[in-house]
Amino acid sequence: MEMLGSIVGNIISLVGKYCNYHIEADEHVKNLKRKSELLESREEDIKSKLDLELHPGKKPKQEVKLWLQNVEKIKDDIDIGQEPARWMLTSHMQRGERAFKKTKLVEELYQAGDFTDGLVIDLPKCIGKMMPPPTLVGESTAHRTKEDILACLLDNDVGKISVYGMGGIGKTTVMKEVNNFFLNESNKFESVIWVTVSKEFDLIKLQNDIACRLKLELPKFEDEIIRAAELYTALKDRKYVLILDDLWEAFALEDVGIPEPTSTNGCKLVLTTCLLDVCRGMSCKEIKMELLLKEKARKLFLNKMGHDVFNIPNLKHIAEEVLKSCAQLPLAIIMIAGSFKSLFHDFEWRNALEELRTSVQGSNNMEEQVLQTLKFSYERLKEEKLKQCLLHCALYPEDFQINKRELIEHLIDEGIIARMKSREIAFDSGYSILEKLENACLLEGGSDKYYDDKEKFVKMHDLVRDMVLQVASPEFMVEGHLDFSAEGKWRENLVKVSLMYNKISRIPSNVSPICPNLSTLLLQGNWSIENVPDSLFEHLHRLKVLDLSYTAIESLPISIFSLENLATLRLRRCGNLKQVPSLAKLTTLRKLDLGETGITEVPNGLEMLVNLEFLDLNAYELKVMPLGILPKLSHLQYLKVYWGSKATVVNEEEMASLKELETSAGSFDDVDKFNMYIKSLENRRLSCYQIQVGMRGDGPYVFFIPLFGFIGKKVIFENCNLKGGDESLVLLEDLQFLEIGRCDDLRSLCDVPSLKHTSKLQRISVDRCEGIEHVLSFSSSCTLPLLQTLETLELVCSDSLRVLFKKERAASAWVPSDTFSRLKIIYISFCSKIKKLLPPGLLPHLRNLEEIHIDYCLEVEEIIGEASDEFEEKKEEGMDTTKITLPKLRVLQLHDLYGLKTICSSSKVIVCDSLEWIQICSCPKLKRLPLSLPLLSNGQLSPPPSLKKISAREAWWELLEWDCPNTKNVLQPFLL
Repeated sequence: MEMLGSIVGNIISLVGKYCNYHIEADEHVKNLKRKSELLESREEDIKSKLDLELHPGKKPKQEVKLWLQNVEKIKDDIDIGQEPARWMLTSHMQRGERAFKKTKLVEELYQAGDFTDGLVIDLPKCIGKMMPPPTLVGESTAHRTKEDILACLLDNDVGKISVYGMGGIGKTTVMKEVNNFFLNESNKFESVIWVTVSKEFDLIKLQNDIACRLKLELPKFEDEIIRAAELYTALKDRKYVLILDDLWEAFALEDVGIPEPTSTNGCKLVLTTCLLDVCRGMSCKEIKMELLLKEKARKLFLNKMGHDVFNIPNLKHIAEEVLKSCAQLPLAIIMIAGSFKSLFHDFEWRNALEELRTSVQGSNNMEEQVLQTLKFSYERLKEEKLKQCLLHCALYPEDFQINKRELIEHLIDEGIIARMKSREIAFDSGYSILEKLENACLLEGGSDKYYDDKEKFVKMHDLVRDMVLQVASPEFMVEGHLDFSAEGKWRENLVKVSLMYNKISRIPSNVSPICPNLSTLLLQGNWSIENVPDSLFEHLHRLKVLDLSYTAIESLPISIFSLENLATLRLRRCGNLKQVPSLAKLTTLRKLDLGETGITEVPNGLEMLVNLEFLDLNAYELKVMPLGILPKLSHLQYLKVYWGSKATVVNEEEMASLKELETSAGSFDDVDKFNMYIKSLENRRLSCYQIQVGMRGDGPYVFFIPLFGFIGKKVIFENCNLKGGDESLVLLEDLQFLEIGRCDDLRSLCDVPSLKHTSKLQRISVDRCEGIEHVLSFSSSCTLPLLQTLETLELVCSDSLRVLFKKERAASAWVPSDTFSRLKIIYISFCSKIKKLLPPGLLPHLRNLEEIHIDYCLEVEEIIGEASDEFEEKKEEGMDTTKITLPKLRVLQLHDLYGLKTICSSSKVIVCDSLEWIQICSCPKLKRLPLSLPLLSNGQLSPPPSLKKISAREAWWELLEWDCPNTKNVLQPFLL
């Protein structure tokens, strides 16, 4: 009976429920509609919020992605926002039941969408190196290949990919695009590792290159197996793409320490090669890069020509033949177009076409035809020195970045650039040569951010280098891993031999090549060479250029000093070389480079080198510069003497005797001797100089000088008395960089009247000058041209400094219009008394200001002061006085400023649309960044679009950095 009663009760309850479904069906449907609308609103809000937060380096949480998928599913199941059409044919009761149940699901989903702890998470920072943005030649072919590569890389079932095709077809260019794609746009890989392998496969070098990209240091003296184990350990738990560019032979991954790519570990290997056998030997998915389609080849040819030769009646047919000879290969098209673009008349084109046809006749295969085509571009060079320059570039290793200044120095040493009346003219000639070769597409240009604009690199394409060496053969020998005892290598007709950067560890004691015509021997960069045997030079009587730089040699063989034709001896950075025997016999020597060697004394017999034009004695341990030597070296154009020691100061009278000197670096005892030397120059001009006057009180001072020579015009005063009348100090009009250290008599730069003679001053640095109270005063008695040319102002450890700029009572309250109009960088550090930095009247002139760095100035309260009687803010009609505009400001760095309260007045904002980096570290009183920023729809201020990075630090041990625009939580408190 109990069981029966229970069953009856359940039936009654069930009937009641379904009766309720029937009675309240319309209400259930309305409730579902209302709840569905709320869910849809939450979905839209979450998507909008994701759009704001989802930036490179971030990804949606998995639970957020799943929630959005579930919302889409339920939206498909019911027509949210209206009565479900598919229910119209069901009974009233069934509609009520379904609406009730769906409402519960919608409610649960709505509650699950309350992601209070955020929507996104950080991705691991991708390690890799962005490549200079390449231009894809032959767009359709290159882009198709790129898409094929990306598809394979995103396919879990493909681990190893090979891109193969002819040299010069554009494989490396496409892979640069792929490299940049995964660093920029994809969150799939933690590391994108690029390594250029080249023909001479070197397992240890490959291991080192991969480790370098991972910022891993492998044990130097362990064997390959141990090193492979270390590399394997570093790679096995990392998702990476390893790109091996220009591979010429297959190898076993385990020998290097590369984990086998699998669908489980998600790693990928991509290689480029000219050889299909390499692809198959590495068991790769093969992607062939095809030649250009004819229409794309035509487009590339016209692009490089710069004008449409196919529309010129007399040239159209010839141009078609020229293009056809390029065989649709991008490199050949680029180079041939470079050769023909300077031709204008039809007879010139016909003649050049005939030469091109002749050069490729008899070629048995495509590769040989390409080499012959490139040879044509070489042969078409009008100037012999252009060809000789290319030949010299081929002496460098494959894929080597050749510094332009070093290269031009070597071209001068080789006589390729004739000796001229000045080094400056010779360098102009050198830059002109390189420019012509780049324009002819025979050299590739490149730059390095650490060097001056002219301090750039050039590279040779592998195929161009092969062609040049083919032209040079058999007079050139350029070898890797050469065994000195190898028979047949040291031919009698050799003229130039390059063994640079070859990891040669020793030269056999009995090696004695018989090369009577050899003029150049380059052994630099073989760091392990400790000894050079006497026998090496026994039969090299015509040797003119010898380079042993960057080696570990401890002494020079005596036989070197019997080389009567030797004109250049380069020993730079031979740190173990402590002493050099007498140089007296090397009277033909024009260049002697002992920079950064370990020598302690000037070599004996130096005064006998009367033809010397270049002398570098910038050796840190050099004890003394003897008197009587320099006057005998009357042809010196370049002289550098170590300037960090009192022992190596130069004599002003001896320096004055060097009438041909153009480039000079050295030290003088005091201001009087410096003045005497400067006055002795009379109408002569130094193209480059770096001179120190006086000595630092705390020991030697090491100055930065670019690796391949130095450029610029710089003077450093240390512990000198600079204050005095007009004649107290003599400065050259073309002075560019001025450093003043520990000159405590200075109250202001206005105390150095001779500064008014300088018209090209770009940088001033004032360091530990205890007496300086202000940098400049604006008055009728202090009118310095540096105000119009200065680009960098540095002030360090000057405790008496109270203001940067001071107005004398009689001076105008307005700052002259051209004052600091070129100023780019302001750097102030450890100036404890200064409170306010920039007067508002100066700001309109700082239109080129790019960086502000203020460190450890404990009493600084305000960066931009209020207008005052001292400096009025000049107001123009229609000018918005609530805004301070700094249009080029990129970096704002405020570091350990414990008294800093504000950047500027609370009534003003700063407009700087170029801002890239903000650093606010240990500035506890600073509560606001007065930046003029766009307002988002949610009421929050947005970071500047240009902003890339924010650094914040609360204490010295905690430094945090964020890549923008993922910085809202850091930046927002300062924007309130």
